[in-house]
Amino acid sequence: MSVVATFRFYEELNDFVAPARRQREFELACARAATVKNAIESAGVPHTEVELILANGESVDFAYRVRDGDRISVYPKFEALDIRPLLRVRAQPLRESRFTADAHLGGLARLLRMLGFDTLYDNAVTDDELRRVARNEGRIILTRDRALLMCRDVTHGCYVHALKTEAQLREVVERLQLAGQATPFTRCLHCNVVLLPIDKALVHDALPPRVAASQTVFSHCPACARVFWPGDHYRRMRAMLGGLLADLPV
Repeated sequence: MSVVATFRFYEELNDFVAPARRQREFELACARAATVKNAIESAGVPHTEVELILANGESVDFAYRVRDGDRISVYPKFEALDIRPLLRVRAQPLRESRFTADAHLGGLARLLRMLGFDTLYDNAVTDDELRRVARNEGRIILTRDRALLMCRDVTHGCYVHALKTEAQLREVVERLQLAGQATPFTRCLHCNVVLLPIDKALVHDALPPRVAASQTVFSHCPACARVFWPGDHYRRMRAMLGGLLADLPV
């Protein structure tokens, strides 16, 4: 026997539901013992994308049992409005600054490292390993696989809607409010290790002559030994990120 409740999904959550159900109320039949989490995911929305659930006007958590005749409103992350007194969905916020990206998001992982965020990436990683690392290390999973975000043990995740790498970066920075946490150009783009300053004299012989003549500030990766300096590549990165962050280093 089932129960029937009326659901309404808001803002970007509509991207996950069937077109006929977007931006409108619709009835959804649920098993009598179904939780609201079960119901939300049966409609196609990963639970990691949900920030607030109202059942008949009252904030509830994912364990709430759907009842016949319920009116349920489901909201995504709020960026400009402080709704902390209403939150019942999870015990801790999603907006952590440590990530693990799936195999299709290597470009995004590199750009997040460029912003200084600890971002794991391996193009051979399995979904099971992604979930294990995210759970054990408190990381947000970045993915375009909604089924991965519906796994029971995934508590922090972000579905990336954009297809192009720079648009993906803008989406993640804006949705997770990362601008204030960014420390650009402090992490190795290849190894994800924090860069250390290094004296020019120690790397002088390995530098291209033009760089040796024009640059004075250097950093290096203690893992792969790559040396970095604020050259043309640095300036191109600054130009690309300038619209996202107001206070990039000069």
